Amino acid sequence: MDTLAFIQHLRALSFYQDQIVHVESLAPRHASSGELDSPLPAPLQERLQALGMWPLYSHQAAALNALRRGSNVMVATPSASGKSLCYHLPVLESLLADKLSRALYLFPTKALAQDQRRSLQELASPGLLQDSDCATFDGDTVQEIRAEIKRRARIVISNPDMLHLGILPNHMTWARFFQHLKYVVVDEAHVYRGVFGSHVACVLRRLRRICSRYGSNPRFILCSATTANPEEHAQKLVGLPFETIKDDGSPSGGKRFVFWNPPVFEKARLARRSANSEAAHLLAALVSYGIRSLVFTRTRKLTELVYVYAVEAIPGGRESLMAPAGIFPRIDAASSVSSSPESSEGWWPHLPWSWGWMSGDWMPPSSPAIRAAWPVPGSRRGGAGGGRRKP
Repeated sequence: MDTLAFIQHLRALSFYQDQIVHVESLAPRHASSGELDSPLPAPLQERLQALGMWPLYSHQAAALNALRRGSNVMVATPSASGKSLCYHLPVLESLLADKLSRALYLFPTKALAQDQRRSLQELASPGLLQDSDCATFDGDTVQEIRAEIKRRARIVISNPDMLHLGILPNHMTWARFFQHLKYVVVDEAHVYRGVFGSHVACVLRRLRRICSRYGSNPRFILCSATTANPEEHAQKLVGLPFETIKDDGSPSGGKRFVFWNPPVFEKARLARRSANSEAAHLLAALVSYGIRSLVFTRTRKLTELVYVYAVEAIPGGRESLMAPAGIFPRIDAASSVSSSPESSEGWWPHLPWSWGWMSGDWMPPSSPAIRAAWPVPGSRRGGAGGGRRKP
């Protein structure tokens, strides 16, 4: 798709009032490979070569070299730069070198945990790990297999809630695991900020104290693509010094960022048009132009409002837009409006180009179409069962 042609198309539309204030273009970037201080185990390197993941990008090699030197590492490279290999490789190298070695992976969401478990199994199979070596231990893990996970799992995938509620209070039953724990991985570390981050920091310090009791001193690997102060954040979260890896060696295509400022409609008060209505106009223009698109909003209600307004703005809009997940029954079209990236992750591999929009203003449901097209399923804050979410 020619983004410049679409920008010119936008400028010719009736709702355009000089909202585009700047267009920033980033040139494509070629991959930069890195050298390891010592080679990987032969089976692991052969597996990487078979998957087309060799040679390593410079930041992947730098992270592995730092971990081998005994440092804790914070990887702060952009999304889709291959950060997962920065912790998969040292963990697998440790497991291949020592049959007793253990690793703990902590993810903020179950969906991310399952996705990373699949990527790990793809990398480690066949031959590097057995199926029982990697296990998920969270609130959905049935009681019948929990004891087996404690005995046999070499990589345990969990979350901070379960670490706090289900693992650390019962550390005696996890004694062998803690005794041989070599790595602790904390992915999406930027999530742990504010009060929640303070709580997680206390949990990680409890983890370190228990590991010390059992004679281990695991290294920590933190990852984030959206942290402005990665080294400071990592040190405050874990309470240890960190080496930060920020120079991205992965390739990247060219990008254009369009800065869009809603127009002023009341000059006396400098009031601007709602970001939600602007998002709806943009979504309608994108779909009419034949571009598959995603719009991100801060709440589910705003997601539904943007969808309804976009439907009104597009001839045959219901056939052109996919409804927000779980609200409208017919899902058979090209575009999606979502309040959470997780609910739309299946679309990402199929999107040749996407227009991301984050809006936070409230738009009153003044459109009569909302009452006809927008069902109100009771509570917006949770499922029918209510109660506390399982960790």
